[in-house]
Amino acid sequence: MDADGAGSDGSCYYSLLGIRRNASSSDIRTAYRKQALKWHPDRWAKDPTAMGEAKRRFQRIQEAYSVLSDQGKRAIYDAGLYDPLEEDDQDFTDFMQEMLAMMDSVKTEKPDSLEDLQKMLADIVNGDGRATGFGSAHHSDASRGASDASKRTRVAPRTAMRR
Repeated sequence: MDADGAGSDGSCYYSLLGIRRNASSSDIRTAYRKQALKWHPDRWAKDPTAMGEAKRRFQRIQEAYSVLSDQGKRAIYDAGLYDPLEEDDQDFTDFMQEMLAMMDSVKTEKPDSLEDLQKMLADIVNGDGRATGFGSAHHSDASRGASDASKRTRVAPRTAMRR
């Protein structure tokens, strides 16, 4: 597979199923059913010349669905690491699934409110080291915080005068 997410035969699984990269599980399932019905070899049994092509396409559609419908395999595929010819990928797939589960379980912090941000800005401008994370235990860090605050106040008037 190449860096563009192409399969072993050069085709992208997403384009093979006719879906976008951010498709949901139900979108993938619906697209698979549509393509599988269209290219099922039994449907082409009366035309022996087209039957070989139908079998090839049907197998590719099944391969695409097996990868994109599995969260772990899909993550590996999207990262450009999936190799359909490698049979030993189950351990790596399990590892990726565990990593994805851990990443999903991490809770994001509550974003700061506008008032919190305004107070932090005021503390920075006034040289109060507490809001910038500089405690009194680290005097050199606190003085550096005050120095940063004074630099910020000196820059602001020059920027305002240029307008």
